[in-house]
Amino acid sequence: MKTKTAWPSINLLTQPLLENLKRDASALRLTQTTLKNGTTLVDAGILAQGGLEAGRRIAEICMGGLGHIALSMGPGKWPLSLYVHAANPVLACLGSQYAGWSLSHGKGEATFRALGSGPARALAKKEKLFEELDYHDTATSAALVLEVDRAPPPALIEKIVDDCHIAANQLTIILTPTQSLAGVVQIVARVLEVALHKVHALGFPLEKIIDGTGVAPLPPPAADFITSMGRTNDAILFGGRVQLFVDGSDDDAQQLAEQLPSSSSRDYGKRFGQIFKEVDYDFYKIDPMLFAPAEVVVSTLKGGKTFRAGKVNDVLLDTSFSY
Repeated sequence: MKTKTAWPSINLLTQPLLENLKRDASALRLTQTTLKNGTTLVDAGILAQGGLEAGRRIAEICMGGLGHIALSMGPGKWPLSLYVHAANPVLACLGSQYAGWSLSHGKGEATFRALGSGPARALAKKEKLFEELDYHDTATSAALVLEVDRAPPPALIEKIVDDCHIAANQLTIILTPTQSLAGVVQIVARVLEVALHKVHALGFPLEKIIDGTGVAPLPPPAADFITSMGRTNDAILFGGRVQLFVDGSDDDAQQLAEQLPSSSSRDYGKRFGQIFKEVDYDFYKIDPMLFAPAEVVVSTLKGGKTFRAGKVNDVLLDTSFSY
């Protein structure tokens, strides 16, 4: 995909947010450790307690400094919601926030595996997606977010440094376990990103996505990984709402709206944790079209029409969140 205007450096945009996070680490109940090679690890929920505000700030870092995320109270059984807006939704969500960098080290049961998200991805460019975006960051510092419950091994950290072509002391890795409050926030804050990822999978031209916003309820965390992962996914699948503003025809916008909601998937109708268990915990056996917000609104800039599809499923949300 060719850009019409020059895109900014998302790693440079992220630096002020990252420095503020480190400065306020104690107030946010985070801990930071400088490794022997100079890389900084920020613990947002493994041994540190973290919290909602830490998760909100980490989610904005994950969006490459192009996203605004707010916690807001509203009516309903699950009053706390996350509101997301991106100044450049394609770059913020797909170029930075999307967990597309597959990382692993070791063998057998001891293998460390993680999916990296955040602006560091745009330095390493390990994904074909960056060829489509026609984007490459050239910053000399980087931030990477990992949804894990233990620190990555030193050898993997060195590989990340090498792949990003930066000095080790210019890399910050933020660790956000799924069971933590910060982890729950930064996952649910992907409601807009999930929509854009499906937009891409459906073949809708990314350059026609001009703006976008999303909202999803914040679920309570759970003591175990599978339950917490299920709840954060369900928050988006059954409670997420997204509005996209597109530069395209009314017909294309209507078709996009109809195909985009999670209810268009053959796997829709069960809690994500239940589906995951039924496929023997193999993500690749789940219909990829399931990963989408519950309700979608698509507005055309030229035609001035708006198309809506899907709906919030309160019954499945209540079941998932153990109301």
